[in-house]
This record gives sequence, C-alpha cells and structure tokens, in this order.
Amino acid sequence: MGASADSPRVAVYRHEHFNAAHRIHNPAMSDADNARIYGKCNNPNYHGHNYELTVRVSGVVDPVIGYVMDLGELSSQIKRHVLDQLDHKNLNLDVPQFKNVNPTAENIAVVVHGMLRPHVPSHLDLHVILAETPRNIVQYPADIVARP
Repeated sequence: MGASADSPRVAVYRHEHFNAAHRIHNPAMSDADNARIYGKCNNPNYHGHNYELTVRVSGVVDPVIGYVMDLGELSSQIKRHVLDQLDHKNLNLDVPQFKNVNPTAENIAVVVHGMLRPHVPSHLDLHVILAETPRNIVQYPADIVARP
C-alpha cells in the first residue's frame, strides 16, 4: 500500500438489512425455562425480525486510490456472502451454520463476520453490528465502542 506509520486510519461503514425467521431453544433446558428465558423468540412456530446490519471496515487510507476499501466492493461481498444466505430464510432450518447453534443476535453477528472475513482484505479490521430491533444491538468483535 505504501502507507507510512502516521497515515490516517479511517473506518467505513456499509448498512444493509435482511428479514429472517428463527427460534431460540435449548433442548437441554425445560420448555418452561426456554419460554421464560427466550420469550417470544422461543415460539415453536418461529418468528421473524427485520435485521439491520452494519459492516465496519477500518484501516489506513490507500494513498493511490484514496479508499480504505471500495464500498461498492464491500456491498457486493455482503450481498453475495451474507444477504443471499440469510435474507428471507428460516435461520434454524435453512442456514447450515445454525444447525447446532442457537440463532441469537450474538451468534448471527459472529456467523456474519465469519461469512465476510475471507472476502475483506486481511490487513483491514472487520466489525459486524447487528440490530435485531431498534433497541437490541450487538457487535462482533466487541473491542470498539463506535456506532454510526
């Protein structure tokens, strides 16, 4: 890249959304405990969310192109590797990563990060911010406090 040690680090964000159904259920717990802990997310017939996804990529601005990462390319990677896999799906039944993992917002964020990490240049930091509702938001990894 040709960047010097004092080159500015910048974060860029791409915001997307997807709709998906899920059920959170732990078979090792009683039905009563599942209902108490997970509430409506434990509905045996599943229920849906309109997820808001923000992907944060940070790094040094490339002095040649002027970007940290081309946001059009990031958008394409998110569509191909995340939205095409999760949008309008039943996460429990249609997404292999959730075969043995409860599709909590936390676990969805970790899975989305894993879907994208191979497609974002390794010298860039990648963070996933997922809002299951406007008030329930998770981030992976959890080592930054910024949210656009």
